[in-house]
Amino acid sequence: MYLTPKSGLFLGGSCVSAIAAVGSIFELSYGQPDFGFTTTAIILGLSIPLTGLFFFAAVKDARANIK
Repeated sequence: MYLTPKSGLFLGGSCVSAIAAVGSIFELSYGQPDFGFTTTAIILGLSIPLTGLFFFAAVKDARANIK
């Protein structure tokens, strides 16, 4: 197994940001987001690239630890 604590942390961050993105999409699609439209759109705009960056960092760290 190539999962290190660091890559596990990155993978967990990727999961949390992906959940935030999906939640934001549902909130915006139903018309009245709990945090307001602007705040929810900002959360969505930040969580999509963060998901990719965290996932990329997790894969990069796991590959670096292959022996």
